[in-house]
Order: sequence, then C-alpha cells, then structure tokens
Amino acid sequence: MSLKFVLNLAALIALGAMSALADVIELKDAASVSGKILADRRDSVVVDVGYTVLVIPKSSVVKIISGEQPVAPKTPASGKKSSPATSSQPAVTIPAAAVISGLYSVGSKSGGEKNVRDLVYQLGEAVVQVRTPGGLGSGFFLNEDGFLITNFHVIEGETQISIEVYHQNNGQLERRTYKQVRIVAMNKFADLALLQIEDKDAPKFKHIQVGSGDALSVGERVFAIGSPLGLERTVTEGILSTKTRQIGGDLYLQTTTQINPGNSGGPLFNLLGEVVGVTNMKITAGEGLGFAIPSEMVRHFLDHRDAYAYANDNPSNPFRYLEPPSSTKLKADDN
Repeated sequence: MSLKFVLNLAALIALGAMSALADVIELKDAASVSGKILADRRDSVVVDVGYTVLVIPKSSVVKIISGEQPVAPKTPASGKKSSPATSSQPAVTIPAAAVISGLYSVGSKSGGEKNVRDLVYQLGEAVVQVRTPGGLGSGFFLNEDGFLITNFHVIEGETQISIEVYHQNNGQLERRTYKQVRIVAMNKFADLALLQIEDKDAPKFKHIQVGSGDALSVGERVFAIGSPLGLERTVTEGILSTKTRQIGGDLYLQTTTQINPGNSGGPLFNLLGEVVGVTNMKITAGEGLGFAIPSEMVRHFLDHRDAYAYANDNPSNPFRYLEPPSSTKLKADDN
C-alpha cells in the first residue's frame, strides 16, 4: 500500500466513537484509525477495522495506543490540560475498496439488519433482467451511471444485450428496456461480466452496496432477487450453508436459497442489504443446493477490470493486439 493512498485515506476519515477494546493508530494530519492490530511489523501495521484489513506504513504512524490502555487527553505545550473537545479522538475509516475503485461502494454496516420485506422494497429497483438472443439472466447496478454485474455465461458469445429495469414511479413499477449496452470487462474463469448502459436518455440508476462474504456466519439468513425461468423480481430466502464449498478449484458460498436458471448473475444479499455473492449455479439433482460467487472475488474482478477489458474487434479475447507488420507492404515501400 503506497503512502499516497494512506494519506488520501486519512483525509477522508471522520470522527466517531470507538469500542473500549479497540486499538488506535494516530496518523499524520491529525487523523486516526481504530480497530484491532493484527500485526505490528518493522515497516507497517496491519489493522482489522471490521469490514476490511488495512496495511499502514510506519512512516505515516505518529502513535499507537493499545485498546487495553485508557486514552489520555493530549496536553498542550503551555502545560494546560486540553478540554474534552480538543482531546484526541479515534476515527471510523471509510472502507478502503470504496476509495480504490470508484466504481462501487462498500457497505458501512451502520444501518443494522432489516427484514426481507423492507429490503426488497428498498433494493428491488437495482436488480435487473439481462436478455440476449440466446437466453436471459439477472444482474444488479453498482452505481448510478449504469454499470452492472452479471455472470459471464449469461452473455457468453453474445453482443446484442438488453437490460430490463423496473423503475418505481409514484409507488408503481414501470418496466423499461435499455438496448445500448456495452461490455466493459469479462472473466470467463470467474464467471463474471461488467456491463454499462449507454442509452442517451438513461436516468440515474438505483444501485447496491457490496458487502463481505467472509464476514458471514454459517446459518446466517440470506436472500436473492432475480428472474428464475424468466419470472422477474422473484425473491427467495434461505441460510448460508457454508462459505468454503470448493468447486473446480474455487470457493463458493453455498446456500439453501432457491437458485434456478434465470437467477444467474443476480445478487445474494445479507440482512444489511449488501451484496455478499453473485448467484451462478445449483445442483439439479437436489433442492436447496445453490451457489454464489463470493463478493471478495467480485471486488477483485472490479478492482482489476482493466486486465479483463473487452475489445469489440476481438470478442473471444479481452486483450487488444496490434497487427504485425506485413512483409508484402514492406517490400512495396522499398520499391
């Protein structure tokens, strides 16, 4: 992690309350980070802030205060004790991935859990149906500019893509189809694709925050919204069966939430309303055996989307290659 990133992060830190057992790392520019210190290395400090882990260079650290010790107020140079208003306070950090990417936002977990009914009303507009000449799937918006995630296998071999969005207008749902859809990036092996709606008259879209699959506990309730068998805006609920199911060398979230063809590419939510996975497959021989790509893999794909960039003139490969020089043309130039 670069010093520039840490300083930018410090500039975005807001003051807040700290748990009595949290460690405090005071940074330059009167900023601080609170969390649990996992490792105090020679050149850096590794801090768990609850939703992510930060690696802070020692060159940016002014002081480290253990959570087991009381935080004493600073004494000014004049020898007078500072008032509570001017004493050192810990901070709540903005999630690192939200600063790095700029394409998506990370949940803060400050809102508390809600019931599925309220979350469906709140989040349903951000879940879309992805249609191609060969079939259909689901997806969800990452930001208001029309960037959305779906599965690679939903759009595999297709360039004619349309997105159906259900806008809420005065309590009513209005279906609208957008046909100017660009493939931004795709990763066949992770089964992920990033699309963008480019219709000129497209509005600002409702979008969803990305959470952490690692933070889930087995048995925790989750739910999905999608279009199984073309039945749009279908909601199914279940629990997390395991978060370490290995299939084909990758780890998936396994859930009892019903997943069927058409759900592919749709979001799997926790009760905070955050996307913790992208549903992509099920075992057809049984029931309640659905799987989702963990949000950590989704964030890795988005943060490194340039490596998976799609080129329209080379649809079978995400990379663009220059044509080699032609020996015939070279000979003609010599004559």
